[in-house]
Amino acid sequence: MVNSIKRVLLGPPFPTSRAVHERLDKARALAVFASDPISSNAYATEAIMTVLVVLGTGHLGLTFPIAIAITVLIALVVFSYNQTIQHYPQGGGAYMVAKDNLGTNPSLVAGAALLTDYVLTVSVSVSAGIRAITSALHDVTWLTEHRVLLGLLVILVITWINLRGVRESGTIFAIPTYAFVVGVFAVIAIGLVRYYGLGGLEPMRPPALVGEAALPITGFAYMWLILRAFAAGCTALTGIEAISDGVSAFQRPEPRNAIITMRAMAVMATGLFLGISFLATHVGIVPVEGGESVLSQLTRTVAGPGPLYYWVQGFTMLILVLAANTGYQDFPRLSSFLARDGFLPRWMTNVGHRLVFSAGILTLTALASLTLVAFGGDEIRMLPLYAIGVFISFTVSQLGMVRLWGKIAALAPGETLDTGITTLHYEKGWQWRRLANLVGAITTFVVLIILAATKFLDGAWIIIVAIPAIVFLFKRIRGHYTTVSKNLRTRDLQPDQLRSVADVVVVPIADVHRGSLRAIKYALRLSKDVRVAYVVTDPAAEARLRQRWERWEAVTGAAKLVTIESQYREVIDPLVDYIEEVNEEFRDQLVTVVVPEFVPETLMSNFLHNQTAALLRIRLRAHEDIVIIDVPYHLERPKDDGAPAG
Repeated sequence: MVNSIKRVLLGPPFPTSRAVHERLDKARALAVFASDPISSNAYATEAIMTVLVVLGTGHLGLTFPIAIAITVLIALVVFSYNQTIQHYPQGGGAYMVAKDNLGTNPSLVAGAALLTDYVLTVSVSVSAGIRAITSALHDVTWLTEHRVLLGLLVILVITWINLRGVRESGTIFAIPTYAFVVGVFAVIAIGLVRYYGLGGLEPMRPPALVGEAALPITGFAYMWLILRAFAAGCTALTGIEAISDGVSAFQRPEPRNAIITMRAMAVMATGLFLGISFLATHVGIVPVEGGESVLSQLTRTVAGPGPLYYWVQGFTMLILVLAANTGYQDFPRLSSFLARDGFLPRWMTNVGHRLVFSAGILTLTALASLTLVAFGGDEIRMLPLYAIGVFISFTVSQLGMVRLWGKIAALAPGETLDTGITTLHYEKGWQWRRLANLVGAITTFVVLIILAATKFLDGAWIIIVAIPAIVFLFKRIRGHYTTVSKNLRTRDLQPDQLRSVADVVVVPIADVHRGSLRAIKYALRLSKDVRVAYVVTDPAAEARLRQRWERWEAVTGAAKLVTIESQYREVIDPLVDYIEEVNEEFRDQLVTVVVPEFVPETLMSNFLHNQTAALLRIRLRAHEDIVIIDVPYHLERPKDDGAPAG
């Protein structure tokens, strides 16, 4: 039944041989991996202007210079990740670079930072999309009152789409992504034409913005607000690292296609960002807290309330929601790298029904849903947490690349170096590449400090505390796997050190019926010394059991019925005590316990059976000399043969 449901919901399973055909071409990959940085243009400019307006509307003109500074930062980061993709084509991004060049602790910091950022990508994007929908339909009060429920439903839909496979999700997400880009670029083009009066049109005459703050702001407070505006605009960088994490999802040649896609993403995202920022500050747009968005005002001012306006607004809503897909692409993949190295549960490396990391997808769904509920579906409260993780990963990644160029510098032309993760060759021009990465690392570190300082009290402290806690968890998981490995290794094991198997089997039963008879018959194949344990809580029930026992002597054969008196009507404790006595009788040998178990016809029926057996298994697991074997008996739905019940 489970397989039938999976086929209906997800489609037929894909064989492993189809993995190469499920990889993404550049067009789909751009939609899958770039939805987050592209969608950030819906609010990045507004984030800058919302801070600057505190200084007075006359200072909104600083938005465009700040946007240029952020664009330069984007160029540095994209250059660094291009180098990362070339040298680490298997993917893994900042985690893999740090692991290879900086050591375990920096790599775990990068991994923890990225995982938290991907969780927030989902919860923030979905919450922002729901806010856009409820704002557009503000008359429908039910939608506003149930924003959290709507957000959870959207997360479930995105989860379902991603569980169907990477290629299929890329096809689905491509339409709104490209439609949003086309719509906003159309607005920018029309705005520039109208602003400069090209084609014989009369230039737009925006109102002069000369308003000042209610109280004069100068000195340190002024610089602090400028830094806050810059930090707020750095949300435009979120998601840029996604392609470097998912290189293996691209069609061959993977590195080349990934680099081309990343450059296209950077050009597209920065073009939108600069265009919106320029026009917003040159046509008199003023941010309204809790009101109409800057992008909405800009579109209406430039193109009027016509088809283009509704096109941009509609696809803005969609891309804000679907930007969560960046997290769904990279959280499972990064989790698989960490799990492969023993820092997360090994089952997160499993590839599921449709050749995707299903466990990672479902884990992300759970974490993002909990985050969304915890913050009440309010993306404004989550935004201060948003960019901290990604800038930590930026800094660690670029420092790792600085170290990598040092290794390359030590190679002679034609010489290679196998690092265990990648193979390095001598490269001309390594000096300026190393310098670019060093400048990028310093710049992103400075931005990280600015973000942490300006957003600390607004909630950034949560991420600053969470990342070390997650790293600690990684190490505890790795420690557990190391302990398991040491316990299971056979390097120093001698044959005589293995415990012998005792010639005895204990079969706990509650009655003589088809299930228990099957278990006894099975046990008699294992040993001649089979002890069937029955706990007596009612003398009348014991008498009935003995009658059935004698009736089925042909099956029970050499098995010995052991009755255990229970004065206080308990079953588990007397059974455990008896099995421990048998274990003591066969000291340092493995004692086998065969447990009869019903397998009901429906999943819900499980709650009506096997509870005693389940508790018994839990109690016996603590004993290293006891082996438990379940013997299932499948129950069938009774057929109506016309005979009276009973």
